[in-house]
Amino acid sequence: MKWQLGFAGAAGVLALLARSGYERKHFRVETYTIETDKIRKKERNLVFLSDLHSNHFGPENEELLAAIDRIGPDAVLIGGDMMVCKGVRETETALLLAERLAERYPVFYGNGNHEQRMRREREVYGDLYPRYVRALRAAGVRYLSDASEYLGDDIRITGYDLDERYYRKFFVPPMKAEEVEAAVGAADGERFQILLAHSPLFFDAYGKWGADLALAGHYHGGTIRLPVLGGVMTPQYQFFLPFCAGEFEKEGRRMIVSRGLGTPSINIRINNLPQLVVVRLVRQAEAP
Repeated sequence: MKWQLGFAGAAGVLALLARSGYERKHFRVETYTIETDKIRKKERNLVFLSDLHSNHFGPENEELLAAIDRIGPDAVLIGGDMMVCKGVRETETALLLAERLAERYPVFYGNGNHEQRMRREREVYGDLYPRYVRALRAAGVRYLSDASEYLGDDIRITGYDLDERYYRKFFVPPMKAEEVEAAVGAADGERFQILLAHSPLFFDAYGKWGADLALAGHYHGGTIRLPVLGGVMTPQYQFFLPFCAGEFEKEGRRMIVSRGLGTPSINIRINNLPQLVVVRLVRQAEAP
């Protein structure tokens, strides 16, 4: 009886590992629609990429590029952690994807904690970060490190570099809206204001700063997703956190949290397909 139980347990583990391997290489396109009176066109479509962590969907990410081309977005927004920086020095995957996207679309790139680690730990990465940023900018990518750019005359996109302390394990300090403003300046109340802020934990601060829409990632959907309970664990070892993935609204402000496209050190995904996010902005007067 014991050996039968052991065999069943081993088979279950192998099945979960096989499922995880499948999920890591198959993404889902998911669309979120937001009505606003701040855009001038009838509709704007944006693609949001986050947490690729040097993952590949086909050779040179051809499958991911093809899916984006089928959408034909007005712009591509990148929310950071496109590579793994924990001693690893590989940025070519992220760079090639960004370069190929910039040939087709306006691309706006905000930092995640891995880009910031590459910038901060010069003794490990040397000049890899400035070379990476120079290559992105040479390709036409609008790199938003505590900076803002405009998409047309009705959308403002701001990239916010969260301080290192906000990525601590277990205990994370609170954030105030004043900290966001001190880093990136005041929000634009006349245009549709998008904030690329890698961690979703500080939705209140982002909304009070003035973000009509905050775009975040970082939590990889909670690694394993359970019915009703949602994501199990974040990279900061927070458990069953509500903000692991999905769309959230508070006092008219929105936040969309991507499940990400790759995995970092915890290389597992269960019931948690990688996600290609489409944000559909619809002029309020035209919305059904």
